[in-house]
Amino acid sequence: MGMDTLDNKKKRICMIVQQPDVQGGIAAVTSGYYGSALEQDYDIRYVESYCNGSKLKKLTKALKGYAEFSKVLREFKPELVHMHTSFGASFYRMQPFLFMAKKRGIPVVDHLHGADFKSFYTEASDKKKSTIKKIYGKFDRIIVLSEEWKTTMSEVVSVDKMTVIENYSKPLKEDEVEPLVDKRFGDKKVLFLGELGQRKGGYDFADIVKEAQSTDPDIKFIFCGSGSETDEKAIKEAVYETSKREKISFPGWVRGADKDKFLREAALFMLPSYQEGLPMSILDAMGYGLPVVSTEVGGIPQLVDDGVSGKLSKAGDTKAIGSAIADLLKDRSKYEAASKASLAIARERFGFDAHVEKLERVYEEILK
Repeated sequence: MGMDTLDNKKKRICMIVQQPDVQGGIAAVTSGYYGSALEQDYDIRYVESYCNGSKLKKLTKALKGYAEFSKVLREFKPELVHMHTSFGASFYRMQPFLFMAKKRGIPVVDHLHGADFKSFYTEASDKKKSTIKKIYGKFDRIIVLSEEWKTTMSEVVSVDKMTVIENYSKPLKEDEVEPLVDKRFGDKKVLFLGELGQRKGGYDFADIVKEAQSTDPDIKFIFCGSGSETDEKAIKEAVYETSKREKISFPGWVRGADKDKFLREAALFMLPSYQEGLPMSILDAMGYGLPVVSTEVGGIPQLVDDGVSGKLSKAGDTKAIGSAIADLLKDRSKYEAASKASLAIARERFGFDAHVEKLERVYEEILK
């Protein structure tokens, strides 16, 4: 959707985002918007509401965000506000933005990236449930990441208020991936990108490594990410007890050129999560032509074609996950076929242009 389908004067949109260097999927999604076609078609002003760091640092960032937003409302006068939120603390942090916009009669879109619906809503008290419903009821539209999440969120908000827009991939070209296949298959490096903790399956790493290496001791694991001090320590200790240190590495959180290097060198991608929205890490991996071994949670089954572009198992089934990794890395032609399928899905179903087009459609429906 180019400018010819929009008014000559660009419509003004304020987007509430995280600081671009924040670890995790939300910042990964929004960083793709900077300098994109979205900015060609609309006049976009970004307001940052969240950063990494201590509670005090996060609180200060939020307060600065409210002050900046207040100024943007007065001077920039947005015609629509597009917020990126999650569950937990994010639910409370976003409310001042919502109330300030609604007070001025400005429509607000919530782009919901949350994953832990169970502790946020299902297990909440009746009073909290009613508050959650009331708050989400104030949004003009809620963007969810998958059909599965639309069904889940229908407990909270009416289906006709929701639009599914999947996260996107920015895939490499086929001729960039093909020359990597032989070395990848020979090196047998399994990559994980994400938070080191319970939700992403961190406490299953040791058993998965053990299972995969019992079939093929040459398989190596690279766990990129960080977590709380307690989680990191426990996860690393368990993995190092299971395997030789030269077969394991924990490089910490990676981005930019480092992340690109790990994705180019890896043979396959592993994400043994217990809860997910539509993980950007899997979309990144698919964009590099990596077969994916993951779990049947959240929107993951929409990304991974089970048995074709990778393998899906039940969350916590470390035996199945470990053996799926070993299985993909023992047959060269099966591996190459999965790699091609993964790249094709990224390109054909989750391209960035299609994502922006869906987003602009939501903007236009509301701005009418």
